[in-house]
Formats: sequence, C-alpha cells, structure tokens
Amino acid sequence: MTEQNSHTIYDKNGKPTIDRPWIFRTYAGHTNVWATNALYRDNLSKGQTGLSIAMDLATQCGYSSDHPIAKPEIGKVGVPINSLDDFHILFENIPLEEMNTSMTINGTAMWLLSLYVALAEERGVDISQLKGTTQNDLIKEYLARGTYIFPPEDSMRLIVDMYEFCLHKIPSWNASNICSYHLQEAGATPVQELAFALVTSITILDAIKERDCFTEEEFERCVGRISFFVNAGMRFVEEVSKMRAFCEMWDEITQERYGVKNAKYRRFRYGVQVNSLGLTAEQPENNAWRILIETLGVTLSRKARCRALQLPAWNEALSLPRPWDQQWSLRIQQILAYETDLLEYPDLLEGSVVIESKVKQLKEEAYTEINRVLDLGGGVEAVKSGYMKSALVSSQSQRMGRLANGEQIVVGKNKWVEGLESPLVSDSDGGIFMVDASAAQRTLDALAETKRTRDDTRVKAALTRLAEEAKSSHNLMEASIECAKARVTTGEWSETLRGVFGEYRPPTGVDGQSMSIKEDSESLVSVRQKITDFIETYGYRPRIVVGKPGLDGHSNGAEMIAVAAKHAGFDVVYFGIRLSASDIVQSALEENVDLIGISLLSGSHNEIITQLFDELDKNGAKDAMPVILGGIIPEPDYDSLIEKGIKRIFTPKDFDPMVVMGEIMDVINEQKLKQH
Repeated sequence: MTEQNSHTIYDKNGKPTIDRPWIFRTYAGHTNVWATNALYRDNLSKGQTGLSIAMDLATQCGYSSDHPIAKPEIGKVGVPINSLDDFHILFENIPLEEMNTSMTINGTAMWLLSLYVALAEERGVDISQLKGTTQNDLIKEYLARGTYIFPPEDSMRLIVDMYEFCLHKIPSWNASNICSYHLQEAGATPVQELAFALVTSITILDAIKERDCFTEEEFERCVGRISFFVNAGMRFVEEVSKMRAFCEMWDEITQERYGVKNAKYRRFRYGVQVNSLGLTAEQPENNAWRILIETLGVTLSRKARCRALQLPAWNEALSLPRPWDQQWSLRIQQILAYETDLLEYPDLLEGSVVIESKVKQLKEEAYTEINRVLDLGGGVEAVKSGYMKSALVSSQSQRMGRLANGEQIVVGKNKWVEGLESPLVSDSDGGIFMVDASAAQRTLDALAETKRTRDDTRVKAALTRLAEEAKSSHNLMEASIECAKARVTTGEWSETLRGVFGEYRPPTGVDGQSMSIKEDSESLVSVRQKITDFIETYGYRPRIVVGKPGLDGHSNGAEMIAVAAKHAGFDVVYFGIRLSASDIVQSALEENVDLIGISLLSGSHNEIITQLFDELDKNGAKDAMPVILGGIIPEPDYDSLIEKGIKRIFTPKDFDPMVVMGEIMDVINEQKLKQH
C-alpha cells in the first residue's frame, strides 16, 4: 500500500478525499409568511443549503398575533406563526424531505415541531425523512434570551417528551440544540460558555435517564442526537481552542458519565452563528472583517469544524439585514469553502503547542465550573438560585468596564473613531431594513380567517386532550400534533399549558453587581458629583425605573444600565423583562421615581413608546415623569420619538455607561427645575 501523506485526507477505505462543506444557512424571517417564503426560496436559489427560521417574538413567547402584547411585535424580528395554515404558506414550494430545517424556538419548541410534523403529514411526506433541529434550550432562555414561558421542571418535561417522540418517529431530528451562542452574547467568558452549555446537556440527559424511556442502545442514539449551537468571537486563538475543548469534553462526558460506547454518538455536533455582540453601529463596514475572522475560528480546525454555519450581516448592529446583506454573508461562506483549499487538508492545528496548552487550560477551568454547578444541584437549581445568571451579569459588567476604560479595544468604537462615512449607509434606506407596517394586517387577516373556517368542536376537543394529558404523565407530542391539525393557534396551545404549568420569572442577576470602572474615571467622578449635589439639594437619592417592555428578552442592555446606575449611586427599580407599559408606569408611580428608562431592541419602539405615554397620560404623569430610551433605534425615528416625549435616546454607540448616567442625571435635574 502506498504510504499516506500527512497533508492528505483519506476516506475510510484509504482513498484520498476532501472534507464535505458545512451546511450554509442564513438566519432569516420577517414581516409575514408570504415575504419570508419568498426570501427562503431566493436564498436557496443562491446556494444556501439549509433553512434557519427566525420566529417573531410573539411566536417565541407563545402568543398569537392578535394578542394585545403581540401586536407591536408582529414580524419585527422574525416571521409570525399562528397556525398550521401559516406553515403551509411558509414552506410553499420548499420540499420538506430534502431540507435541513433549523428553528430558533425554545418555549414553544414542541408546538413548532408539531406544526412541522402536521405539515409533512398533510403533504403526504414520510415524517421519518424529516431532518432538522428545534433549538429547545430553556436553560439559556432563563439566563440570556428571555423567551421562556413555563417553570424549569415543566419545560424539561416537554424537552424529554420531544426526545422520546423524535427518536422513535423522526430519527434524524435534533430535539434540542444546546445554545451557548446567547450565553456569550450575555457576557459569558469562554469558560462559562463551555461549562454552562455542557451543564445544560447534562441536565437534559439526566432527565432522559430519569424518564427511563429508552433501552441502552436507544439512549446512546439519543445522546447522538444532541446538537449544539455555539458562538465564535473575535479572540481568535481562544475561540479556536474553545471549539476543540468542546469536542474533547463532550467525548469525555458522554463516555465517562453516561457510558456511551459508540464513538459516533460521542461526536460534538455543532452549528454556529458567529458573534453579533461585537458588531458595531460605528463604522459598520468593519463588521465584514469581524465576521470573516470569526468564521475562520470555527472552520480552520477540521477536528473541531462546525457542521452548519450562519453568519450575521454587516449591518445587524443597525437593523435586520436586507436580502443583499444576507447574500454578502452567504458569499463569505461559499468563497471560503469552494475557492480556498481549506477542505483539502487534515486538521491544520493538530500538534500546535499553543493551542493544546490553551485547550488544556480551558478544560480544567470549565470542569471546575461544571462541578460547582452540579454541587448546587445541577442546571435547574442553578437557574432557580440565580447563580448562573449572576455570573453572566458580572462578566458582562466587567466587559463594559473594560470598554469604558479603553482596556478592550474595539476599532471605530473606542479607538480610531474618526474616519470617512461608510458608503454602505449612504443609500436612501441608510442600510437599514424596515418592516412594512401594513404587512402585519395581512397576518391578522389570515389568522381571523383560520379561526372563522376551522371546526370549533375539533379545536375544543384537541385543547381539552392537551390539558388533560399535561396534568398526567403522557407524552404531549401526539396531543400537540392533533392541536396543529385542528388549527389550534400558537396562543391557544401556550395558554392551555400555562393554565396547567403556570408561568415562570427567573432572578434578574442584577443585585450585588458593580461595574469594573476605574474610580478616578472622569465620567464616574462627574456623575457621582451630580448625584451628591442632588442629594444635598433634595434630601434623597435619585431613583429610576429601568423597564424592559414588550416581548424582547435581550436583557443585556437593561441589566447593564441597572448595574451601572447602582454603581453610580442611583436607587434602581428593575423587575426584569417582558413587562407591559402599564406595569412599568405603575411601578414608577408606586416607587415615586424620578425617571423611567426604557430598553428596546426588537424594532417595536414606536408602538411601545406610544403605549407608555398613553399610560402616563391616563395617570396624569405624562409631563411629570421624564422618559429616556435605549436600544437599537434607527436615526430616522428619532424626531418622532422626541416629539412623543422621549428626553434622550441612547444606542450601542454610547458604550461608556457613566457618560450615559451623567446624561440621565441631567434629564432628572432639568425636570426638577421645571417643577420648582
């Protein structure tokens, strides 16, 4: 036999070969099912090889589009799905049996999978041929993303139900996708990302073991169906090492803790969306290079290469990407896979002393953190106690401090900020995608038509069955599929289970945190002096409400403002996410605060701010209670928001939290002068 070259890949028969490319995806969904279907078909025609479906916030949180809390969010950050009729339109002319479909859905994951199964059955597709993933990672929702609905124990039951159903009925479906992506977005260090993601997988596997619903061989196959969704940031060496650590640790955990003998089922299978937290609204053209560098971090190392990849667009710090922006991100993947020789060689990093040393360090520290969480009782108990959430808020606070201190450089943001205006944002739309406001009505009309034409008797029977089986130990997948076929809506399915399980609000993780800002920082010294002057003048400490209204669970901004305000010297009222305008106003009045601060990232700011001022007006406080707004707010909306009554608007460009605190104090002082 000819001697094998170390620079050549060989197949199992010893023949030279090349690695297959990963699945090319773009994370997409907006407006309504008609527009999103057109987008998917267009992207597939451009060479995309899988679907990654973004649902709007109402769908993620278990509300139908006609619910009052849902209406401002319709189609803003994903596609609204109300019933099986919507799925028929969403997947029109898309062959389910040929598609690998990933759905970013968690609290309502069982419902969306049920809709997908029902769609396949109504099309006559053998459901055993379906391939894809439901994210279905509720622990990271409690920690980072916020689209949870039910308490942890009940959420875990639904996840195990899906594993049991999928293994027997849809063997190529990943019932959950352990998502460390949002952990990093919420501030997680590489060690925390490794530890908390792997703790989540341990929690799920322990729950499956406890159910005792599989033979030993079936359990091994079940382990092989757990996939991961990982983030890749800008610290290239560290991120490459993290991916290799993930692969090694998963192999060790599944072999040592669960006795999985088949190496195929111990393989760390992961998809990636590279980091969005580090994308900047300042000099947004730089984001293209950030995305490329992050992409290399998850593709260079063959033994730790992702099997699916979706890239953000250069302008995601500004808005949802437009079709051209998504095409640009897709082309990065295609050029890397097909124009370079990356896929022709074995692992390029094997044997690197630096990489192996870094991997060893990350593993040791991550195992220490895993054992700490397990000693607390495991993933669920660490959520309920607030331990993991507090750890993430602390890490994010430290990151914000490093940015403000100039210790962590972000080009165009806190270093080399001067430059020519980007031509990418000089078009008539400013590089920003805007959802057509009239498109929501088409969604509402379709929902009304579904409710008008369905068999109400069948709907009632399906929901009754769902409730009864939820009160028992029955697997809920079959009942949910029957609900889907009966044209039960997303809101009705969720509300029925809310009635059995209740709802859950985890700890905010804000208490006891502080910013790692230098005590002699000019901005910190300045705002503390303003607060001292205020106390001397009025006899009390300035008090603010930090409010997170609507359904958006991206709480980083609100949490950092709350922590920064406490660090500066404010009294802070913060009750977490998904509050109504009425909730926030009532809190402000009851706590007798000096200012309301609102955090919004979903694009629903115009509608929600209108609701907020309507509530203030009802309570006679519109002129007495100043309101500021932070989040991803397009500049064309500034004038109308200020006209409504907003006193200041902050965006990710305002990265020094103490400068923001100083401006908040200015607003409070301006209001006090008016009153006196």
